[in-house]
Amino acid sequence: MYNAPAMPVSNTRMVHRSTTHRTKMLRLENLGLRRGPYLLIEDANLRVHPGQRVGLVGRNGSGKTSLFALIRGELEADAGTFQVPPESIIAHVAQEAPAGDRAALDFVMDGDAELRELQEGLIRHEDGTDHQALANLHERMEAIDGYAAEARAGRLLHGLGFSPDVVGDPVDSFSGGWRVRLALARALMCRSDLLLLDEPTNHLDLPAILWLEQWLKAYTGMLMVISHDRDLLDEVCTHIAHIAQGRLHFYTGNYSEFESRRAEHLALRQAMYEKQQKEIRHIQGFIDRFRYKATKARQAQSRVKMLERMTTIAPAHADSPFHFDFLQPERRPQSLLHMERVAVGYDSPVVSDVRLNIAAGARIGLLGVNGAGKSTLVKAMATGDTVLTGTRTLHKDAVVGYFAQHQLELLEPSASPMQHLLRQSPKITEQAARNFLGGFDFGDDRVFEPVRPFSGGEKARLVLALIVQQRPNLLLLDEPTNHLDLEMRHALTLALQDYSGALVVISHDRYLLRSVCDELMLVHDGRCDEFEHDLDHYARWVAGDTRKPVSPQSAAAASADERKARRREDAERRRRIKPYVDRVAELEKRIVRARRNLNQVQEKLADPSLYEAGDRKDELQGLLFDRARAKGQLDELEDECLAAMEKLEEAEATTGSR
Repeated sequence: MYNAPAMPVSNTRMVHRSTTHRTKMLRLENLGLRRGPYLLIEDANLRVHPGQRVGLVGRNGSGKTSLFALIRGELEADAGTFQVPPESIIAHVAQEAPAGDRAALDFVMDGDAELRELQEGLIRHEDGTDHQALANLHERMEAIDGYAAEARAGRLLHGLGFSPDVVGDPVDSFSGGWRVRLALARALMCRSDLLLLDEPTNHLDLPAILWLEQWLKAYTGMLMVISHDRDLLDEVCTHIAHIAQGRLHFYTGNYSEFESRRAEHLALRQAMYEKQQKEIRHIQGFIDRFRYKATKARQAQSRVKMLERMTTIAPAHADSPFHFDFLQPERRPQSLLHMERVAVGYDSPVVSDVRLNIAAGARIGLLGVNGAGKSTLVKAMATGDTVLTGTRTLHKDAVVGYFAQHQLELLEPSASPMQHLLRQSPKITEQAARNFLGGFDFGDDRVFEPVRPFSGGEKARLVLALIVQQRPNLLLLDEPTNHLDLEMRHALTLALQDYSGALVVISHDRYLLRSVCDELMLVHDGRCDEFEHDLDHYARWVAGDTRKPVSPQSAAAASADERKARRREDAERRRRIKPYVDRVAELEKRIVRARRNLNQVQEKLADPSLYEAGDRKDELQGLLFDRARAKGQLDELEDECLAAMEKLEEAEATTGSR
């Protein structure tokens, strides 16, 4: 079990907010909502019917959580009306951290308030004197399937990762991360009409997320979920409610469909046009740069479809306040980090016999359930603090950028973003610092405010900014998207796609992993091995899909014989395609020289004095001739290189390149 910030315990309540509207639906009409002096939402209209699953999205601070508080009766509307069906049961995750000595199974069953009332009634009438009351209680227990409630609670706990031997343990015995799951299980235990979930996947691992997705898809009431997990929003939601600039817009379809429709809307707005085109050029540039590059051919091809899809959704993020790039590393050693027979842990090994070489340009995603040792392994890579045995060798020119959740707490509370940046990079000018921090949405006076009251998302953005400014050539990210909203996640994904250093990332954000990782490694059963399949294959494995079974052994490539055979095949493939690789490399070098030669001629032609004196006419004509010849040579080399790359791709295909 892992340690994580505690999440509130589930709660339910009966609602008697309006009896004039008898249709079963939640309804907002011309709603206005403020928080203090700030207008969050105005003139909002929304109708949610049973069976609809609504994803509530918008930037951090846009009013999503406040809207949930309104529905729960904790806030009053400043304008308009809010109605829910009479006698509705609303389930949510309350603010108080779960605690106490109550057994986990009983704690979860407490989520069904009617069940507990009926059980207490049966105890009161166990003497059998009031036969009618007893019969009514048993009849109602049958109607709500109360006699199977314990089994239902057990299935919830199992789906969220609890083993059968711990369900009788007291709540206090669990760490914060597992209390998150207990709170969620208790909310799901409630037979509710309306279920409100605020970031339900935070601190869940992929198996629990996949199970939760299936459970929510089967939910028959009204579901409203705040989430920054676009895969969950795509899989679960039938509608999207988007809060932006104080307005609430309602869309039919999942999150991808919402992005597409919003992109069409924003593309019509002339003010957004230039930003949209810049975003599309950014993405297309990545495809053009790596589609035919020999060393990146396989990786680029695996992401072309994703990037082409992102081209269509780019306008949906054209008004995002986040625009930044990872600065190019000053040095790029070929081998950045080598681990040989390393065991990592604290008092005892969690992952053993780690053999890993992180080369320049590597892009690795670490998979595994929570508690498998992924974070411990990444910390060993970053600092070596968790290395128990074995050899960890970090190149002398390696610059490590390490992001982990605990670093948010290491920020000095009284210091501002500007002070943090200037302390790290004292030579940067204040204007350059302001411009840089502006890309992370620290603008105006916010850049000078102390970080103490900052939200988790703001602190995460600041830590990322400080890492980016260091120009790392080895980037280690442990759940970097926690606390980040969808806009910042999108900006981070784009920045990581352009990042030229080596990358190792742990994330339960499947969209991020698909977009930025070229290879996957699985931390499982105390080992770390290459995972030869894609992320969807891993999802089927952890979900126990019997249609396409994958054993842990095959998923982790545990067979030494298989690894040897694969290395022999790879060596033979490299031998066969080496002439094509060498030819492409030679042409790329010649192109660099030809482009440098053309640039030199262009610089000479840019000299104003060349055109002022009539006696330099011959020199001008000579330079114009040199430019035409240099441009012709460059065009010829680029055509030749393109043809060589096509031959390389054909050779890779015929030799079974993966």
